[in-house]
Amino acid sequence: MSATAQRLLSPHGAIAHPERLGQPSELHPEKQHAHVRFIDLGKTYEGQQGPVPALQGINLDIRRGEVFGIIGRSGAGKSSLIRTINRLEKPSSGHVLIDQVDIGAFNEDTLVDLRRRIGMIFQHFNLMSAKTVWQNVELPLKVAGVPKDQRQRKVAELLELVGLQGKHKAYPAQLSGGQKQRVGIARALVHDPAILLCDEATSALDPETTQSILGLLREINQRLGLTIVLITHEMAVIREICDRVVVLEKGEIVEQGPVWQVFGNPQHEVSRTLLAPLQHALPEDVQARLQQHPSADHASVVLDLQFTGSNGTEPDLSALFNALGGRVSLLHGGVERIQGRALGHLLLAVSHSPLSADELISRARQYAQQAEVLGYVA
Repeated sequence: MSATAQRLLSPHGAIAHPERLGQPSELHPEKQHAHVRFIDLGKTYEGQQGPVPALQGINLDIRRGEVFGIIGRSGAGKSSLIRTINRLEKPSSGHVLIDQVDIGAFNEDTLVDLRRRIGMIFQHFNLMSAKTVWQNVELPLKVAGVPKDQRQRKVAELLELVGLQGKHKAYPAQLSGGQKQRVGIARALVHDPAILLCDEATSALDPETTQSILGLLREINQRLGLTIVLITHEMAVIREICDRVVVLEKGEIVEQGPVWQVFGNPQHEVSRTLLAPLQHALPEDVQARLQQHPSADHASVVLDLQFTGSNGTEPDLSALFNALGGRVSLLHGGVERIQGRALGHLLLAVSHSPLSADELISRARQYAQQAEVLGYVA
C-alpha cells in the first residue's frame, strides 16, 4: 500500500476524516450513519450530437451496513451511479464521499488502494476460463503481493464462506451459473472490503439460483457487516434483500425510501410500472363480468383494498369482514410481509350487505389504508 493511501485509510480500512486531507469541512458534515454520500452528483457523456446527461443532481446517503438497492429502467443511470463509488466513472460535477472523504481528489495510487476496499461483482461473472476456482479467487491477492501462506488461508476461508470448498480444482466451464457467481463473490471479498457493489449480479440466473445468491449476499452482509449496494431492474430482488431503495429515471432520483414504503405506496409512475409484475391485477374473468352499476338486487359490490404497511399492524380480516356485513368473498389478491410490515391488495365481493357502497368504503377504511369500489358483479 502506498504512503498516500496509508494516510487516507484507517487501520480498519475506513477512509480517514476530511480534516486530515485539509478539505473544506462544509463539504463533509459529520453524519456518522452515512457510509457513502452523493452531493449534487452529475455525469455527462459526449455523444455524436453533443453532451448526453446520464446523472443529474443526485443527492443520496447510503448508510453503513445496509443493503441498498438502485433500480430503474434501462438507461436510467444505474450503472453510471454505482461506478462512481469506486471511480470507474469520474463524475462531471458534484461529489462522492466515502467515510466523509471526497474521493474526487484521489490520485491513481490512492484509487488502487480505495478499489481494494470496494469489492464488485458483475452480471456475467468475469472469471478467467483457464484458471481454476482457487486460482480465480487467489489472483487479486497475488497481484497485490500477498504472501503465499496468507493467500492460501484467505482463499480457503472464502471458498468455505460461499459454499465452494469442494470445487477448488474445478474450472469455470465445469460450474453452473450460480457457482460461477459464488466464485465472483469470493473474489470480490479477498481484500476484506467495507463496501460490496453488485452490478445486476443475478440477472443471468434462474429464479431458484437467484434466491440462493441473494441469501448468500444477505448472510455476508450480516456476518461481515458489509455495506452492499446493488443495481437491478427487478423489483423482486429489491423486495428480497434490500433495506432501502432509490428509483432512477433519466438520471434523476424520482423516489426513495424504505423498501416496505416504496412497495406499499409507490408515489411515482416509474415505481408503479416496475412494481406492476409483482402486484395482483384484476383477473380477466372478473374484469369481463364487472359492471359500473348493479344489474340485480343482490349484485355484489367489488372492493379493492390496499394495505400499505404504514400503520405497522396486521390486517384484522375477521373484523373487516364482520364490519362489511353480508357475505364477503375473496376474488383475488394477497398480503405479504416486507421488513416486518404487511403489504398487499385484496379484491373482495360483498353481497347481501345492508350497507351502501359509500358505507362499505367507510367501514373498509377502518382496516385498510386505501379502499375503493371497482364496480359490481352479478
